[in-house]
Amino acid sequence: MASQVASPSASLHTTSSSTTLSTPALSPSSPTQLSPDDLELLAKLEEQNRLLETDSKSLRSVNGSRRNSGSSLVSSSSASSNLSHLEEDSWILWGRIVNEWEDVRKKKEKQVKELVRKGIPHHFRAIVWQLLCSAQSMPIKDQYSELLKMTSPCEKLIRRDIARTYPEHDFFKEKDSLGQEVLFNVMKAYSLVDREVGYCQGSAFIVGLLLMQMPEEEAFCVFVKLMQDYRLRELFKPSMAELGLCMYQFECMIQEHLPELYVHFQSQSFHTSMYASSWFLTIFLTTFPLPVATRVFDIFMSEGLEIVFRVGVAVLQMNQAELLQLDMEGMLQHFQKVIPHQFDSGPDKLIQASYQVKYNAKKMKKLEKEYTTIKTKEMEEQVEIKRLRTENRLLKQRIETLEKESASLADRLIQGQVTRAQEAEENYLIKRELATIKQQSDEANTKLEQAENTIRELQQQQQWHKCSSRYSEDFVLQLEKELVQARLSEAESHCALKEMQDKVLEMEKRNSSLPDEENVARLQEELIAVKLREAEALMGLKELRQQVKDLEEHWQRHLARTTGRWKDPPKKNTVNELQDELMTVRLREAETQAELKETKQRMMEMETQNQINSNHLRRAEQEVTNLQGKVQYLSAQNKGLLAQLNEAKRRQAEIECKSKEEVMAVRLREADRIAAVAELQQHIAELEIQKEEGKIQGQLNKSDSNQYIRELKDQIAELHHEIKCLKGQRDFSDQPTFDGIHIVNHFTGDDESFHSSDEDFITNSIQESGVNFHLHRRTGQMALDHTVIDSSDSDAEESTLQTGNSDKMVSKQRRMESYSTTV
Repeated sequence: MASQVASPSASLHTTSSSTTLSTPALSPSSPTQLSPDDLELLAKLEEQNRLLETDSKSLRSVNGSRRNSGSSLVSSSSASSNLSHLEEDSWILWGRIVNEWEDVRKKKEKQVKELVRKGIPHHFRAIVWQLLCSAQSMPIKDQYSELLKMTSPCEKLIRRDIARTYPEHDFFKEKDSLGQEVLFNVMKAYSLVDREVGYCQGSAFIVGLLLMQMPEEEAFCVFVKLMQDYRLRELFKPSMAELGLCMYQFECMIQEHLPELYVHFQSQSFHTSMYASSWFLTIFLTTFPLPVATRVFDIFMSEGLEIVFRVGVAVLQMNQAELLQLDMEGMLQHFQKVIPHQFDSGPDKLIQASYQVKYNAKKMKKLEKEYTTIKTKEMEEQVEIKRLRTENRLLKQRIETLEKESASLADRLIQGQVTRAQEAEENYLIKRELATIKQQSDEANTKLEQAENTIRELQQQQQWHKCSSRYSEDFVLQLEKELVQARLSEAESHCALKEMQDKVLEMEKRNSSLPDEENVARLQEELIAVKLREAEALMGLKELRQQVKDLEEHWQRHLARTTGRWKDPPKKNTVNELQDELMTVRLREAETQAELKETKQRMMEMETQNQINSNHLRRAEQEVTNLQGKVQYLSAQNKGLLAQLNEAKRRQAEIECKSKEEVMAVRLREADRIAAVAELQQHIAELEIQKEEGKIQGQLNKSDSNQYIRELKDQIAELHHEIKCLKGQRDFSDQPTFDGIHIVNHFTGDDESFHSSDEDFITNSIQESGVNFHLHRRTGQMALDHTVIDSSDSDAEESTLQTGNSDKMVSKQRRMESYSTTV
């Protein structure tokens, strides 16, 4: 149950249902309009009310009389010594109004509003506020005690802001005082009733003012009524749409009544929300001193938010001259320090000035419709912004796709250039090999020509031997040596020819794998020409062999004829000398013919090389032309992509400029939400820690402490043992080491230290890479034997290659030996 707390101002805490006012003997028959005497009386009552607020002794005496008398609000016996005749008239008038509230409210509503504007007496303020908002009999009052037992998600925020609410007032300034607790209870109860609004900081000032006038249950009912019927709930909603509407209407009123000040505010970028938002959220409770703010709140209870507009415009009218001379910072200082103390002497001047301001309810409705239309357009603009963001995201994706395509094209271009460079290098190597083959073919042709010349010389010598019957033994030996050399050259030519044929076949295979068909065709033509020359060389070789055979036959015949005539007389030496000179002349003739053929062959080779070079130059020019065309196409495409990228960046910048304010608002809201979530999580963690501490404390109190601690240690040991079993660890008494690799075992019995799984990872990786190892359990050591399989495989391959090469060399030597044996 909520404790009934007396308010600090010692006001009258009674409801209309339990209060009966004893009417005096004066006739209640009064006209519908107050007479001049009544008006004068009311003015005097107003002054007396101000005096009563400063007279604490009279307040205590009045409160004592109200507590001792349950049937009447006015006790002439207890107040006759302290109250004047005017005070008695004020009490009589407001007592009659409170007793006959329903009839007075229906029949004399204007007179009641006039009386409220002139000020409600301090002692009647609580009951009159409840009557004005119809909060004296609300069913939610019975739920208040139950609401205090519940937990609100806003409790931490409420606790934080309680110290900031009326920090200089005696009822609220002390920490954990009665006033702060009562304020916390009311705010917490309302946050549970209206979970959509929950708690807003400005609402605490309104609840604090109510608690200064009445107990917490009545204050809670009045606050609920204010939130529901006086548009305060819409003001305090998280979206604060109603506050935006009030700012718009107030700004239009300033533009209408104070155009010069409005222009000055606009030129200084001094927005209405910078100074007027607290006026609407707290009904001037944070702006003016408490007596002035209470007078404004009296009229607010009677007439609603209209008084806030009026008072706001009146304040600006009174300070227009000073504000026009100040900049934005000066205006802020003026609103914070000068304006709050302008009405310390009395609020009558402010109230009179506020009711001189023209307030048109129809125009305010029209402004509300305009604001709704503007908000609708803003929502449409937000939808358009979302659409533009989506379009911007799609454009970014398209730009990324284009950048990827451009990068892929550049990669393809570079790859193509690299491929062509590789092909050019391969072609160059092939040409070098072809040049080497041509050179070897030329050498073979030269050797064939030399062999032909030798054969001719031998034939000539054979003819000389037929003509002559005598040859010297030295000349015969020389001919035998020349024959052996010819056969050796023939064998070398044959081997070179085979090697050239193998290389030609290999070149044909490599050329068939090249992508350029035209180059392959040209190279094939060149290879065909080389094969033709090789065929001619083979034909010459065959002819040389045939001539050698004929020369051997003639030689054998010559030997058969001249076996018995080696020792001739010296008379025939002159004939032999003449024959030698003839042989020398013929040899010179054969050498001249060989040089002529060699010159023709070189000329043919030069022509072939010239044709090949011209073909290569033509292909290179064609490739350069194709590459230049591709480069021009890619540069044009790149320019188009850059233009599109610049256009997209420009649009993105425009969209970002438009959506900057909304992004900032969203970030602020997100920051508030994150802070709220963090505070809730911290609170939850604190509650859980308190819960666990309570459980442990209870267990310690119920059982013996030492025995409970031993049980906890046993449980911890069992948990550690289970963890070891789950992780598959084993207790090693010794430190394991490998031969050549030392691994320190840190598992020395400590419950909190465990082996890592790196050793298993090393073992698996070694097994996968092909290294076999064996672990031998020793006293504190392990032996590691490993053999690398990959290295053995590579050694086997190298030995195989060496064996193949040696076999080739042996077979070549054997062929040469067999050929020399045949010769």
